[in-house]
Amino acid sequence: MAFKPALDDGVYLRESVQTAAKILVVGHFAVGKTTFIGTMSEIPPLRTEELMTQAGEGIDDLKGTTGKTTTTVAMDFGRLTLSDRLVLYLFGTPGQQRFVQVWEDMSRGALGALVLVDPERLEESFPVMDLVEHYGIPYTIAVNRFDDTETHQDEEIREALDLLPETPLVNCDARDQRSSANALIVLVRYLQSRLR
Repeated sequence: MAFKPALDDGVYLRESVQTAAKILVVGHFAVGKTTFIGTMSEIPPLRTEELMTQAGEGIDDLKGTTGKTTTTVAMDFGRLTLSDRLVLYLFGTPGQQRFVQVWEDMSRGALGALVLVDPERLEESFPVMDLVEHYGIPYTIAVNRFDDTETHQDEEIREALDLLPETPLVNCDARDQRSSANALIVLVRYLQSRLR
């Protein structure tokens, strides 16, 4: 059964917007993309979460993902109005390698990407960063701080991810609106600085 959004009541689209900016929220499997979009969206987010099954065993690495029972199989979508003239449309990508074909379509028209990383699983971020760079999308790294993880200095993370000096890096907690908003602000400011 296909999902049909209720466009007539303006839940997902706003007719009065002068500028809509498409922002990707990307990252490896189980890093917090769905949580981030749910935290930031002013509308009920569109989610394509499905229960994980035995078919994913041996493919989806659940290390460090205690209690995870669902996964995104297409995308997450949310909206955040910044002003009467600017709205951010947030698109979350699936984190598993088998969904990489979704990236080509989702990357079209994206102004930038917020790359969520888990400081305990940084090595899983490289394929995601490679895709963002392949599609030429400017990005900011958002280190999603989980309660039970060791704290790493920003410079250690920059070095481990081999970031260029101009690539923004920000700490956030995808469950916290203020922290997540700050990550988006850092990305938007970075995108604005590239236009000057």
